[in-house]
Amino acid sequence: MTTTAILADWELDYYSRPVLEPDGKKRWELLICSSPTLDPSQPLFRWSEACAAGSVNSAWLKGALERALTDAEKGGFAPPRRLRCWRASMRTMVQRAAEQLDLELVPSRRCFALVEWLRERHLEVYPQEEGYLAGPLAPPPTPIQPLAVPLPEAVRGDSWSWASLPVGELREAAQWPIGFSGLVGLPAGLEEGFPVPGLRLFSRARALAIAGWLAGLEPVRLEISGQQLVLEAGIDARWLLANLEAEEAAAARQAFRDAREQAGGVQFIAVQASESDPRFEGFWLLRDLPDS
Repeated sequence: MTTTAILADWELDYYSRPVLEPDGKKRWELLICSSPTLDPSQPLFRWSEACAAGSVNSAWLKGALERALTDAEKGGFAPPRRLRCWRASMRTMVQRAAEQLDLELVPSRRCFALVEWLRERHLEVYPQEEGYLAGPLAPPPTPIQPLAVPLPEAVRGDSWSWASLPVGELREAAQWPIGFSGLVGLPAGLEEGFPVPGLRLFSRARALAIAGWLAGLEPVRLEISGQQLVLEAGIDARWLLANLEAEEAAAARQAFRDAREQAGGVQFIAVQASESDPRFEGFWLLRDLPDS
């Protein structure tokens, strides 16, 4: 009997960790995990390997990726469709290694599973290691957010509206008629009836084109910045979706805050031809994860 290999995207982080090695240098580590789907029964792939600080380069990374691919195959996984990396500072090195293995690299913050795994390791793994560095050696730099850029005229659509969907319905999203989709696994333990906030974009003539354009952006999360509704995407892109009245902005900000606290920050953005159209030309689950 032939078993079909599991096809999934991978999320990668190759960076230093808060652990000093015996030579006094910080440990580097490669973490790889598969992006979970909405099906909780689908196996997940996790792989890690430490790297000496003096060996940090694309050649070491290429070899490690080859080892990860071999172990993934043994576990029933196919090579990844896409390899996402969210650290801009490591993009060039990861790109060089990925190209040599014919892997498609996507610079993106849609590494929600990886971020959760990193948090888990910072809480439960690294503090148990000899040489653990408790607390930062220096204050982290304050990130400078780029200004939100207005959407190009061709992809603004005809109208938009706020929306919400209960967690229980979102679990069935893989069965919906969707053109461009970006579905990710939902955090465990969510209340089925919790209303997840989101946004619906409508365009009778250009819905499919708008969905395709959004798919290329790698949408990450919706944010209320002052009185602006902003879509964060890719590594550091910010797109202005709408200017809001003060009362509307306050209500949306509270809804997103509640989602972060009660539903792991889950949000969504949908593209449809009209409000009555049962088909989604595009549908993405987003996560508003804390930056720190």
